[in-house]
Amino acid sequence: MSANYATALTERCLAAARDPGGEGARVYTELFEEAALAQAQESDRRLSGGQETRALEGLPISVKDLFDVAGSVTRAASIALADARPAAADAPAVARLRAAGAILLGKTNMTEFAYSGLGLNPHFGTPLNPFDRHTQRIPGGSSSGAAVSVTDRMALAAVGSDTGGSIRIPAALCGLVGWKPTVSRVSRVGVYPLSTSFDSIGPIAGNVASCVRLDQVLSGETARAQPRRDLRGVRFAIPGKLLGADTDSSVAAAIARALTALSQAGATIAEQPLPEIAEVPTVGAGAVIVGSEAYAWHRQNLVARGSLYDPRVRARLERGAAYSAWEYLDALSCQSASIEAAKRALQEFDGWLMPTVPIIAPRIADLANDEAYVETNKRVLRNSSIVNFLGGCAISLPCHASGEAPVGLTFAGLGHSDLKVLGIAAALERALESARGVAAR
Repeated sequence: MSANYATALTERCLAAARDPGGEGARVYTELFEEAALAQAQESDRRLSGGQETRALEGLPISVKDLFDVAGSVTRAASIALADARPAAADAPAVARLRAAGAILLGKTNMTEFAYSGLGLNPHFGTPLNPFDRHTQRIPGGSSSGAAVSVTDRMALAAVGSDTGGSIRIPAALCGLVGWKPTVSRVSRVGVYPLSTSFDSIGPIAGNVASCVRLDQVLSGETARAQPRRDLRGVRFAIPGKLLGADTDSSVAAAIARALTALSQAGATIAEQPLPEIAEVPTVGAGAVIVGSEAYAWHRQNLVARGSLYDPRVRARLERGAAYSAWEYLDALSCQSASIEAAKRALQEFDGWLMPTVPIIAPRIADLANDEAYVETNKRVLRNSSIVNFLGGCAISLPCHASGEAPVGLTFAGLGHSDLKVLGIAAALERALESARGVAAR
């Protein structure tokens, strides 16, 4: 390793972020150039001085613009927090990244206040999906800048949040790996909330191994996920309705090839009705929980500065005012009952598989109409939000062939099965890469 490994890597990421012909101005809401280079130089001194190498030593990482970073205003990609003061301290998740030797490059753009799965932002611009860029497709959200910071090599990995798919959706639509842990696994202190019941903190990266390493740092757990070499003996359930319902042909074809590859690799795949999972989006309890909690957080700021919000985000937030206390409590009871039902239904399985997003990334121009925006947002969030409602954990893995529009396959498990899911994901990744024509790791 060269004497200035971390510095050179950081400089390349910063150069990509500053490139006037690139997406950097829409990817980052704030760059920490001087601080990042100082951190990188310190890492190089440690590396050349023979000191212990930390878990993320010298690796440039981006963080979503809802994490507190000491000295920086936490905007949540909004202009409606006019009186917000710079954070006095790092969020615990950010502090763990620093302590592990990561280079904090900057804060990434997102859907304002994280309230959409599409990734559009009228205040800071919308980072363009790396696929078919001239067509200008959405990156997915809400962690839009997080995903594009990785695809465009403005960071080696990114840390985001996931309330209904906000890590996994952009990972899937941009051809990356996205990991959503169990809600309680990573501290959410110092992270601007959307829904305290569902918000989760996790990484987006180019491979499973990077997500595993970041998860261990973020969670602070000493137990490690043990990567499986193969899929023999692994049993996956598939909620059949989620394969066909409103799934476009490109996604359906990629998923079908992926399932064939997994079967050939030794996995047992059982397609079943599984209404305990497939019917979650039709219940509506998740929308009540998120809507109620989001409105409770924003209600005072909406009165004071509602005109500064993205109108589409404001409209969703204001709908939360219509939910009564009994509806919210009934929704929480429904969630608890649904989790127990899912546990019974999945007793014989290691988890379930489904398309992460049932469509490929649509064009931004096709979402100019509010009705199209609302319907597309519902469709994009439909599958991924099931995991949040059931209190589970999930990873999205790319399963499209080279040259095709990115498609993600989700492997999900119930709550606190994180290490098991991550271990199996390593073997899933290997089987999928072989089927995709990617050199297996």
